[in-house]
Amino acid sequence: MNETHGHVFQNLFKELKSDKTIDSWLFVNSPWPVCSILALYLTFVFKLGPKLMKNREPINIKYMVLFYNLMQTIFNSYILAYQLIRPEVFNYLWNHACHPDNTKSNIAHEIHVASWYFAFSKILDLLDTVFFVLKKKQSHISFLHVYHHVNMVITCFAHLRFIKSENAAIGTIINSFVHVVMYSYYFLTALGPSIQKHLWWKKYLTRIQIIQFIIGMLYCAGLFVFNCTFSRIFIAYIFADVFLFLYLFVKFYKKTYKQKNKTQ
Repeated sequence: MNETHGHVFQNLFKELKSDKTIDSWLFVNSPWPVCSILALYLTFVFKLGPKLMKNREPINIKYMVLFYNLMQTIFNSYILAYQLIRPEVFNYLWNHACHPDNTKSNIAHEIHVASWYFAFSKILDLLDTVFFVLKKKQSHISFLHVYHHVNMVITCFAHLRFIKSENAAIGTIINSFVHVVMYSYYFLTALGPSIQKHLWWKKYLTRIQIIQFIIGMLYCAGLFVFNCTFSRIFIAYIFADVFLFLYLFVKFYKKTYKQKNKTQ
């Protein structure tokens, strides 16, 4: 058993990568800023926020939320376009999705830049929960919600610091698209009841998220099946992580929409 554990740790250290340029980027060069942000986030969401709002009416932050959702829609569209408008990115992923190009090509660097933008967007996503607290919607702050946000921040920046795999571009593209759809919906919802009554596609947001998790798991499995060059321990972690997300989102979907149908 000890030999097995030693072999696993040995492989893990072999898979870790360093790059002077990427390792110098904001939030990548040190874990403390990200850890501090997450500590502040959790403290506000579970302690300071509820205490602050306990004897107060919900704060009217309609225009702040509108701006935030619009900004997130634009930012995620930019992350998506940053990769899709470059034909060389598609060609790179088509030719090197299984075996990354080790010649330190410029396009690989651009993929890592997009990964940083994506990781930063996950920090911005934390404001979702802050708004729930300020609007006194503490019931919206579920384990799934908080775990999802915290986990994404840690995973994205840990990937940039230690793994630096171009395989992440697939997930970045898919998830950015999902967030464009999601924040577009949130923006329209925040406009008020006159718009909300026309938004019939809320439940499909969760379906899209579930589909992205299935695609992610199939992709991770494919990397193993075709014996691709990648960080096996990290991809195994991603597979397990995405599987947990899939389970939690399916559970949420059934609870929210199946029970709702029964009561109608």
